[in-house]
Amino acid sequence: MRNLITDVPGVLVGNAQDMRAATGATVAIFEQGAIASLSTLGGAPGDRMATSLEPEMVGQAIDAVVLSGGSVYGLDAAGGASAVLCQRGQGRTFGGLAIPVAVQAILFDLINGGEKDWMREPVKHKPPYWDLGRDAALVAAHEFALGTAGAGVGATTAGLKGGLGSTSAKTSQGFTVGALVAVNAVGAATIGSGPHFWAGAYEQGDEFGGLGWPAKLPDDALKLRFKGQPLPVTATTIALVATDATLTKAECKRLAIMANDGLSKSLRPVHAPNDGDTVFAAATGKAGRGGDPPILTELGTVAADCLARAVARGVYEATALPFPGAVPDWKTKFGGGRR
Repeated sequence: MRNLITDVPGVLVGNAQDMRAATGATVAIFEQGAIASLSTLGGAPGDRMATSLEPEMVGQAIDAVVLSGGSVYGLDAAGGASAVLCQRGQGRTFGGLAIPVAVQAILFDLINGGEKDWMREPVKHKPPYWDLGRDAALVAAHEFALGTAGAGVGATTAGLKGGLGSTSAKTSQGFTVGALVAVNAVGAATIGSGPHFWAGAYEQGDEFGGLGWPAKLPDDALKLRFKGQPLPVTATTIALVATDATLTKAECKRLAIMANDGLSKSLRPVHAPNDGDTVFAAATGKAGRGGDPPILTELGTVAADCLARAVARGVYEATALPFPGAVPDWKTKFGGGRR
């Protein structure tokens, strides 16, 4: 086990980034496709082909999930990823052509200090996201970087650098579950002004510092902290959970709903009016049936725990952007690991 979503058989992940623009994209590829759905609880989502994942829609299998920075510009990333998949012959066949399905969610990182010169007049450069999606798909593998990588490059949280996180776990029935998240939260992943993560109770080993929870919550633990105070700015945490269980589309919908609670376990506040918080859930079907209510209940619970851990890990592994006024990273601010 790598403690990555790629522990789920049939899942590969690639990152690509533009450090000058302080943005990037992450592509999760399902080698033989996957059944998928999603749960969107943020008030201002941005996505591509998300409606097709609702259980009543005709489409079933997807080939990739794309997480990207760039807000509306970032939606180009799925096009680049789709081009790679098409060249490989992956997707549904229509009229002799392979048509891949790459769904996508975006986060807002347009004002993080990077050079977004495609937004200035006259427009001399195209947004980089089609290329980033292509490049991320080309390097998709079992191993990939966390923290300030891929879609996590431009991500921030309230007071700390955000980033790309991933974890995995096994259920009691032997199914593998994994989570992948780009943490660009409007709220905070840590408790009050201290180093402890809200997700500390779910940590495995010392994957995000080994601090656990504080013996006593600090006085400022419940003080509301969010980006852009006194008024919150646009922010989004976007994620994918995956399992090797065999699930229907409706069962994936339930898995996504349950997994979305992982954001509530790890961030405060979450699902705000200006958030686009979205969680995809995918089943590769490499293992047995997982739709029986007790089994699906455990899958959803483990997925939520994995997602909570992945959020903390994404913040823990991040490094600050090299721009004036950039928010600090966790390791620099709090000095590393177990105390």
